[in-house]
Amino acid sequence: MKKSLSYLVLTLLVPLTTFASTEKKLRVTASAYTSAVGETDSTPNIGAWGDTLKPGMRSIAVSRDLIELGLDHNQEVTIEGFKGTYRVLDKMNKRWTKKIDIYMGNDVESAKQWGVREVTIIWRENKDN
Repeated sequence: MKKSLSYLVLTLLVPLTTFASTEKKLRVTASAYTSAVGETDSTPNIGAWGDTLKPGMRSIAVSRDLIELGLDHNQEVTIEGFKGTYRVLDKMNKRWTKKIDIYMGNDVESAKQWGVREVTIIWRENKDN
């Protein structure tokens, strides 16, 4: 019985050590964007990965250099000073670096009021051991 209990404990612990989660923090420039015609291409509600963006969603677009740091499609991100988490559902033009765009649905006025600010973003990156 003692042997089978040890085996059970070992079996349950092995999957926990397969992945390590590393918290990453980065200071970035943050602007805001909407699905308003003129801010994007002819499909303003479709993100670069094909996700449909809808008002009320907590999503961000990231500059492509951040994708290489682990901020890939569907990654959850916390923005210091904001409640909840945001998902990476869009990516920005190649000309931008170290930048995020916070999605504000159709609220152009709120996006303009946001302007451009510096924020700290936090995410957890899973790596194989």
